Amino acid sequence: MQHILDAIMQAEGATDPAAELRAVADLPVPASYRGVVVRSDEAEMFDGLATRDKDPRKSLHVQEVPTPEVGPGEALIAVMGSAVNYNTVWTSIFEPVSTFGFLRRYGRLNSLSRRHDLPYHVVGSDAAGVVLKVGPGVSKWKPGDEVVAHCLSVELEDAAGHDDTMLDPQQRIWGFETNYGGLAELALVKANQLMPKPAHLTWEEAACPGLVNSTAYRQLVSHHGAQMKQGDIVLIWGASGGLGSYAVQFALNGGATPVCVVSSPQKADLCRAMGAELVIDRSSYRFWKDEETQDPAEWRRFGAEIRSLTGGEDPDIVFEHPGRETFGASVFVAKRGGTIVTCASTSGFMHQYDNRYLWMNLKRIVGSHFANYREAWEANRLIARGRIHPTLSRSYPLEQTGQAAHDVHRNTHQGKVGVLCLAPEAGLGVRDPQLRARHEQAINRFRDQ
Repeated sequence: MQHILDAIMQAEGATDPAAELRAVADLPVPASYRGVVVRSDEAEMFDGLATRDKDPRKSLHVQEVPTPEVGPGEALIAVMGSAVNYNTVWTSIFEPVSTFGFLRRYGRLNSLSRRHDLPYHVVGSDAAGVVLKVGPGVSKWKPGDEVVAHCLSVELEDAAGHDDTMLDPQQRIWGFETNYGGLAELALVKANQLMPKPAHLTWEEAACPGLVNSTAYRQLVSHHGAQMKQGDIVLIWGASGGLGSYAVQFALNGGATPVCVVSSPQKADLCRAMGAELVIDRSSYRFWKDEETQDPAEWRRFGAEIRSLTGGEDPDIVFEHPGRETFGASVFVAKRGGTIVTCASTSGFMHQYDNRYLWMNLKRIVGSHFANYREAWEANRLIARGRIHPTLSRSYPLEQTGQAAHDVHRNTHQGKVGVLCLAPEAGLGVRDPQLRARHEQAINRFRDQ
């Protein structure tokens, strides 16, 4: 592994980094590598504990794992940087189900997928690094290419996936519903997961937008989501977080007006630093009287505050991802004919809302899940052009991934939490310092938050 890292490090400061990186094609692939795993024999370790008390630091382990064979249409990448998403938290606490069920089902699909059904699960759905090897049939990518990986793994053998790959019956989230994820020194991906690494970003910065940036793009911008247009009022829950911070940027970049919902003055300041002007502190609202009963009076009070900020307008779009805690309020406050677009449900999957406010007012609920390759490519292109910026707040070494996941689980972070995999330190991998200099302040605005 050290030979691979040494070859990649030769590109630092080189006149022609691409030429230096082509040397990796001549290096042998290691028989094993270090990855962050959960173990099947520990899947019941948190039984009986409340969700909040389940600790990823106890279930995520860094261990040596065998390098998988690279199959047709696949690529093996040396991972320089990765990031923690909420699906890594779900995997680490074995909620809502153990991901080993996903691996068993995938393993039954064909002889190639059988490699994924193992007693350990290498996790992680983001990665930035260098292609080491490609399998038969891959022509777009070659060893030495600097890439980021999006997390849509899809078989595309069914007609249902050829209009929108997210509808393919064999669509999976890489590193969550497949093995060999990005929180590791190496990762196995399908070649159609790869995209060019933005040249002005470090490895850890380039890794962190992948899942959340693409998810926000489909959810808010795409015709498969809310189809945001200029002038729209967009209510964004968790607007300083990993997903919401990209929604804020897309709203501002697309001529919409974000109304940012956050839980502290510090988070409000981050939203304003992104350029948002309308911010609501959600800590003053209690949408549930108790575990079983919501409080419509709080919905009305919340809606009144939104209108006071927008000059009397209700949101055209509500960008939903907390789920159970907020969904009743989201349906209520959306404008007549408006759209509630939802994913994730980090506060609970069982949503309750008063259907009168949906049905009688002709509102729509749109489910949105990650993004297809085209949407992910367009979202990454905006990053590469400096129109949307990473929201990396801090980075941990691979050995401390459990702590990184604990931060996300307990919501003590802002933006995205990165992980240095093969990269020996932060700040490496920048190939376009001129573009970076133009956007340095925006790139760093979430740092150390």
